[in-house]
Amino acid sequence: MFLKPLGIQAKIAWLAFGVVLLSLLLGTVVLVAHYARSFEQEIGFRVLAIARTLSQMEAIQKNVGKPGGSEVIQPIAEKARLATSVEYIVVVDMDKIRYSHPLESFIGTEFGGGDESAAFANHEYVSRAEGVLGPSVRAFVPIKTDEGATQVGVVVVGALTPTLGQILFDIRWEIGLSLLVGMLAGIIGSVFLARDIKKTLFNLEPREIARLLEERIAIFQAMEDGIIAIDREHRITVFNNAAQRIIGVSGPLVGQPILEVIPDSRLPMTVQTGEAVFNQERPIGKSAILASRFPIKVKGEIVGAVSLFRDKTEVRRLAEELTGVKQFVEALRVQSHEYMNKLHTIAGLLQLKRYQEAIDYVFEVSEEQQELTTFLGRNIKDYSVAGLLLGKYSRAKELQIDLTIDRGSQMEPLPEQGDSAPLVIILGNLLENAMEAVGNLPNGRRKVYCSLRQEQGTLEIVVRDTGPGIPAHIQDQIFTQGFSTKGTQRGYGLTLVRQAVMNYDGEIEIESNEGEGTTFSVRLPVGEGG
Repeated sequence: MFLKPLGIQAKIAWLAFGVVLLSLLLGTVVLVAHYARSFEQEIGFRVLAIARTLSQMEAIQKNVGKPGGSEVIQPIAEKARLATSVEYIVVVDMDKIRYSHPLESFIGTEFGGGDESAAFANHEYVSRAEGVLGPSVRAFVPIKTDEGATQVGVVVVGALTPTLGQILFDIRWEIGLSLLVGMLAGIIGSVFLARDIKKTLFNLEPREIARLLEERIAIFQAMEDGIIAIDREHRITVFNNAAQRIIGVSGPLVGQPILEVIPDSRLPMTVQTGEAVFNQERPIGKSAILASRFPIKVKGEIVGAVSLFRDKTEVRRLAEELTGVKQFVEALRVQSHEYMNKLHTIAGLLQLKRYQEAIDYVFEVSEEQQELTTFLGRNIKDYSVAGLLLGKYSRAKELQIDLTIDRGSQMEPLPEQGDSAPLVIILGNLLENAMEAVGNLPNGRRKVYCSLRQEQGTLEIVVRDTGPGIPAHIQDQIFTQGFSTKGTQRGYGLTLVRQAVMNYDGEIEIESNEGEGTTFSVRLPVGEGG
């Protein structure tokens, strides 16, 4: 049976508790060791003070080294030993002969310990020794006469010191209580710490976080759109394969400052301002991209920015396919409806046996369509724009709107790097708005005028209608996304027009008076043509 692996919360709790327990044990050992040293040092000071006192007693000074001196010195030493609770007091002469000892049988024998030599050289000190009864501290103090000029012996005072085990036994209750309180605090703190960390990680285990990270990276790398993300320090956090391919860079880029990889990047500006930008055209080397930038916010705070972009060439191809299909479908629908009406007219004239009028009508319709097609093919050299005008003209006839295309209009082919999709958006939306503006007027007043003129690298588009006009107080709002006076789900056409003009670095002007119609004038830099 396999044990279930511990979760991150349990691991953190056990680790934190182990650290607390180890710290408590180490602290206890260090504290007890320090206490033992301090206690031993205190005993050393005490036995040294006793030895000094005895060495200055006149009875000891006069009788040490003298025959029968032990009879005077032994009672004094034993009295002092019993009064101070030390283990022994030994007085020896310069020949190391004992004159006092707790065991009287040792009196008259030679003193030996290995650490007494310095004392016979007129030095006082405290030393540590290991005896039969255990570790001890003993003080050596010289005995001097003639006002300290002559050394006649040494006083040795010794006291046992407690072992580490004895100290632990003596303070076992204090240590036990401290460890218990410390462990309880460690357990509670560990549990709360682990719970807080798990909550910060959205209750995910490390393996789950790793899996999510791998999935996120795989998703980013699989996307055809370029994705670049930076943090608040402007360092790259995401740079997928599509972004490297479009921009033309390679290598490990995560962690590098964005301005070192893309010197003119505007992502740092997005981090500072927190404003999103949509579908902005940007030059990258010899190509161009359409990029959108968004601030990354966590709990209302900006922590970075991300850019999503595509190669404009791909976007242009897709847009041309979509707009082309839309225009062809619209043109076919309108022409089908228009030619059906014309066929009904011809059939009626034939049934009425008005053959000459039927012939004249056929020539009139054919000549009008041929003249417009010939004019557009000769003067408007961009087929998308020409097709749009032809479709809008047919649509206007269907709605009984007089759409006049200035016969002085002319437009050269765009340069190779030019894109006609924005022109289709601008002209299509302006004409559609103009036809809607005159749609409710009486017949004979439904008039729309359109002109395209290209001179010295600038294309000027003028669309004028005879509609009711735009009130002055809302003229500043008509380009705002979602703003419309025609109901909900409207208000996007002029926003697209403004965005397309901005992408072209062009200008747009509006002139409108209530009851007198509206004129839109757009000027776009399109180069000299090809």
